[in-house]
Amino acid sequence: MLSASVMAQTLPYREMHKVKKKETLFGIAKDYGITVDELIKANPEMAVPDYKLKKGDYIYIPYPSPQPTVKVSADEVKIVKDDITKRAIRVGIVLPLHNVDGDGRRMVEYYRGLLMACNDLKKENISVDIHAWNVDIDADINAFIIKPELGQCDIIFGPLYTKQMDVLAAFAQRHQIKLVIPFSIEGNHVAENPYVYQVYQRPADMNEKNISCFLARFKDYHPVFIDCNDKTSTKGAFTSGLRQQLDAKKIALNITNVNNSDEVFAKAFSKDQQNVVILNTGRSPELNAVFSKLDALTKSNPNIRVSLFGYQDWLLYEKYDMEFFFKYDTYIPTYFYYNTVAAKTQQLENTYRRTFGVSMQDAKPRFAITGYDQAMYFLRGLHQKGRDFVGGEQSVSNVQTNYRFEKVGDRGGYQNKYFMFIHYNRNKSISTIVY
Repeated sequence: MLSASVMAQTLPYREMHKVKKKETLFGIAKDYGITVDELIKANPEMAVPDYKLKKGDYIYIPYPSPQPTVKVSADEVKIVKDDITKRAIRVGIVLPLHNVDGDGRRMVEYYRGLLMACNDLKKENISVDIHAWNVDIDADINAFIIKPELGQCDIIFGPLYTKQMDVLAAFAQRHQIKLVIPFSIEGNHVAENPYVYQVYQRPADMNEKNISCFLARFKDYHPVFIDCNDKTSTKGAFTSGLRQQLDAKKIALNITNVNNSDEVFAKAFSKDQQNVVILNTGRSPELNAVFSKLDALTKSNPNIRVSLFGYQDWLLYEKYDMEFFFKYDTYIPTYFYYNTVAAKTQQLENTYRRTFGVSMQDAKPRFAITGYDQAMYFLRGLHQKGRDFVGGEQSVSNVQTNYRFEKVGDRGGYQNKYFMFIHYNRNKSISTIVY
């Protein structure tokens, strides 16, 4: 299979087909929209006398011969035969769709959200033809790319696992199919493949954007870094990167420890400037300890002004810590926001519960709404612009996650650059600051 895959990239063949029991040359040619002569020409051994098609054989499937151009008069409307905007959009789902483990259950919910979007798109006269495959962590992706339906898709959502990316990305590029990577994944295929759409930013890119936006937003604040003694923390790349940038700009900062006495703790804060507090952990227990320290600080020093800069993880604690977020003018950097009181959010949750008999999983972001938003964005775009849709248009009406895709270099695909701060204002309102 490996050598066949390499040949498929260098020879003018569309893909390979694994022969099934009782299949015939005529039937295979018909399924792929080619003639028997074209099939035999791509597989010269078929021309040998007494040739027999055997179950399990792999045969080359050529591209169909170009059709003669039909001339139209100047006053006629020329309609492209394969104009996506004039037909049903062909969608492929290549994800673990099962109930065996957490990955499968999460992707089932994501898929259901995508189906809900397709149902809403019908009301906009947008038709969708979906083909879904259960591609679990142990699946051989080569067994799926030989399926003719996959090669005829306009867009594919998947995979979930990094080890399946090389084959699927190469397949998408060979067939000129948009490949949406719907969740975080290792590797940097988006830098080399013009058909890849990376929805989630890599941690390094997220940190770089986060630091840049912090410096712009809090340029007149006094930064206070609090060491929370969390040896398991993964926030070191952000805090060290931010401190380096502050030092380079000669912005004074202070460092303190959550275990310091209240008197020592207070010395880190400015009495003249607005302070912005940065923790070196995203964990809830340490955050609660900092809230206690800030309560004592502001009670003893009512003139000290404090804002708190957090992490996306903190969105999980919103229902417990909302009052503290408001009290300390909290900013949370993120690429999504699950607004529990939004009318559209509540409508989707009610529809999901009514349709599937269960509630969405208590996760942020919600997987079903993620599938809904991605389907609405990409399928609307394909319906409106066909193959010219590249995702450069910023979405503003999605429920949980908006998108703004930018091309990566000259050879790459498109990376979602949408980024915002969720601001919990002291007046108990919530606002978004988009960058």
